[in-house]
Amino acid sequence: MGVKLPLIFAERMKSLLGDEFEQFMKSYDQSPHAGLRVNTLKISMEQFDEIAPFDLRPIPWCETGFYVPHGVKPGLHPYYHAGLYYIQEPSAMAPVELLQVEPGDRVLDLCAAPGGKTTQIAAKLQGKGVLVTNDIHAERTKALAKNVELYGVRNAVVLNESPERIANAFPHYFDKVLIDAPCSGEGMFRKDEDMVKSWEHHSVEKCVLMQRDILETAARLLAPGGTIVYSTCTFAPEENEAMIAEFLNVNRDFVVRDIPEENGFAPGRPEWVRQTMPEKAEETEAVLDQTRGTARLWPHLLEGEGHYVAVLQHRAGQELETDQSGVVKEGAMEYGQVVDVSNIEVEENKDHSIAASSIAMTKADRKKERLLRIESRESHDRQAGGGKSSGRQGKKGKDHGGRKSERGQGRGVDQASIDPIAVYTQFMKEQLEVELVGETVCYGDRVYQSLVGAARLEGLKVIRPGWFMGTIKNGRFVPSHPLACALNASEARRSVNLSSADGEAVRYLKGETLNIEEERVVLKADTFAKGYVLVCVDGYAAGWGKWLDGVLKNEYPAGWRWTSV
Repeated sequence: MGVKLPLIFAERMKSLLGDEFEQFMKSYDQSPHAGLRVNTLKISMEQFDEIAPFDLRPIPWCETGFYVPHGVKPGLHPYYHAGLYYIQEPSAMAPVELLQVEPGDRVLDLCAAPGGKTTQIAAKLQGKGVLVTNDIHAERTKALAKNVELYGVRNAVVLNESPERIANAFPHYFDKVLIDAPCSGEGMFRKDEDMVKSWEHHSVEKCVLMQRDILETAARLLAPGGTIVYSTCTFAPEENEAMIAEFLNVNRDFVVRDIPEENGFAPGRPEWVRQTMPEKAEETEAVLDQTRGTARLWPHLLEGEGHYVAVLQHRAGQELETDQSGVVKEGAMEYGQVVDVSNIEVEENKDHSIAASSIAMTKADRKKERLLRIESRESHDRQAGGGKSSGRQGKKGKDHGGRKSERGQGRGVDQASIDPIAVYTQFMKEQLEVELVGETVCYGDRVYQSLVGAARLEGLKVIRPGWFMGTIKNGRFVPSHPLACALNASEARRSVNLSSADGEAVRYLKGETLNIEEERVVLKADTFAKGYVLVCVDGYAAGWGKWLDGVLKNEYPAGWRWTSV
């Protein structure tokens, strides 16, 4: 067998799986399956099919997901650095697909780092609606923010907060909430053998305490009629069916929405709760059978690692057609502080587990009856500013990262006399042709476009209040790398295209200065070649350069550069 499993784990799985156990164990002799997901914020599926650099095979439960052949390293291609795809384990793509995000939704990814599911949600929103993505660990939000920026997300807010504090700021605000819960990580044993070592130090009991608090808080974050998707990468029934049954028992305004048994998805196993936790089963008997409508993804039944997914639907006072156990029948419903984390390295595709992120959550208020506070869309639109500029500054001359404002610190420029919004607006007018939505906000010298009103974020630890546009330095606006990543060539007044085939793109991604003839600079009408240029790889934005007299000065950030041979 390829992976040496803990004896206690193997014995428990043998007891639960019975005749299926031998087949389950054989899956550990197989190599884990690698996958990538096309980022449709930057490229359509048809376009990607034309330029795909690898032989890819579709993942049946994700229309933008593909299996990557063994030995292929998609992270070592310019398209990865241009944000055209995200490297993601195939089973991990299922929860967001089941969340059924639509453009215009307000969505919360509550336990989000490193950001794979966040970028998947963003692609489904297509820039419409609001995405709030959060992780309680400050160090992990660095990767989260970088992925949001690399993949060209314009409508996201990145937080570093406890679920409880987010619920206080966003009561019953979100249409969809994703909980990729911290868990014991048993489903990742084949993919990452370090998870086997970590498993022995992180008890299921500890995970259950955190999951319970997160689920209870999520109910306070959800708008009436909204959807919660809860997922883990573990097999333990305590963290899966038992957790969902406990939540349903306390929150009778929620029901399980049935997940079809297709593409290798297996049903939930409520009988395992009765078998291993008879007291818990007795306590939740009235709702326990609903958990059969949840899904288990098994490594011996599909090409992916072990996962569990539950779709929880809020009734919102309406009667839903259910079966005898209360499962919603298929077809019954249609499916602050601002911290600079620019220069960091992202570890690819770390799955969410307690071994990867040990989280200490504050306990949620466990009132069985809640007063639903419904905040109108009109109120949100007023806060968002409808595309207007607020020029909002951090308090007491500091930005939201606690740093002193750089006003008055520029060389030869009276920074106090500078109107940052005017400088920013002039740059956008002269350099880009992009429609800005939301509110323009300034924290210190940094400029953002935010779809969430600044007042709502007050007091929260905010990593990114919105799309990071750039900084004001010495009276000038300096565009950010995240601004470039989210653009397309048609939105820039100057652009230059580098080929992925001849090494020129890799040289740019490594930070080298390039010789570019003026004829290669694509210009809009009445535009000179000199100045900021949007640098594209095979037509897709990768970063900035400055062109002058045949030389393209490289503006690719040092912390993002290609470091592979």
